[in-house]
Amino acid sequence: MGRDEINAFLGTGTTYQGRLDFQGSVRIDGTFKGEVASQGTLVIGKDANVEGTVNVGQLIISGRLQGEINAKDKIILHKTANVVGSLSSPVLVIEEGAVLEGQITMGGKGIKKGAAPAPGSAAAPGQGDSATSNKPEPPAQKTGLFR
Repeated sequence: MGRDEINAFLGTGTTYQGRLDFQGSVRIDGTFKGEVASQGTLVIGKDANVEGTVNVGQLIISGRLQGEINAKDKIILHKTANVVGSLSSPVLVIEEGAVLEGQITMGGKGIKKGAAPAPGSAAAPGQGDSATSNKPEPPAQKTGLFR
């Protein structure tokens, strides 16, 4: 079986509630409420309505998803996606027109504890100094020594 082949399919008009564990790829076009766990790929079709906790390798969303979402590799939101909840993934791709409401946490596989912060982020306590900080220096205060 090829890497991109769908192993299971919950079609339009189907309703499922509970826990879904799978290997490979699964596509949901119906209604699902519960928990999804896999190292594989979950595809949420444009007519799907999914609510719950999702922990997968890769997630491709074209429909509605509400809940706590964690993808080990990547999340893709197509233009018809409507997502409400918390997302966590090292890679997030959002097409124009997609709706996303919630919290996003991104961290790559290469990020290590103690590594320099990303540009525009605040340094952790005790890290960095004014020579390496990305924050602009505050303007000097005028005192009697300056004219």
